[in-house]
Amino acid sequence: MISRAGCRIRTRSARHSDEKSIANKSLAEESRRRAHFQMSRATPLMRNFARRLIDYEAGENKSSGTQTPSAFRGCEKLRLQLATFMGNSGFHTLLARSLVLSTAEVPWLRAVRLKADGPLEGLEELQAQLEGDEFFEGGVVLLAQLLGLLAAFIGANLTVRLVREVWPKVSLNNLDFDEVGKT
Repeated sequence: MISRAGCRIRTRSARHSDEKSIANKSLAEESRRRAHFQMSRATPLMRNFARRLIDYEAGENKSSGTQTPSAFRGCEKLRLQLATFMGNSGFHTLLARSLVLSTAEVPWLRAVRLKADGPLEGLEELQAQLEGDEFFEGGVVLLAQLLGLLAAFIGANLTVRLVREVWPKVSLNNLDFDEVGKT
């Protein structure tokens, strides 16, 4: 009898342990889901950073004969700079990941294709189909994701230095890059 009672106690204890384990797994899954959602969204800091670069680029190249729309020209300028730093395939991988992350916020970016040598394809067609603000916001999100990934991999200070090489006149005042690693 004592052993049966002992078994019952162990069974209850094991059941309680299983319930705790299930609860912990649920919490862990919820935490991963939230982290994934947060990681897939461009941070407000990176959005602001990207918006400044795109606004500057649009003002600088009003008469430019480039085919790349100004909302996405920043990615192209960074490609030219970063290809020397990480190679074409490294930049291609970084931009491809940025594009995937961006589609969580801007679904129409799924129609954009990334050419093997780096440039984006399909933007002109999308620009004709979308409202100007919607198209602009897609460029902001993509560039913000690119900058965010770059900052995550090489750090905020080096990211800012690389950006300054491409856009030396852009004001980066009021951007708190110390917060990049903390989110």
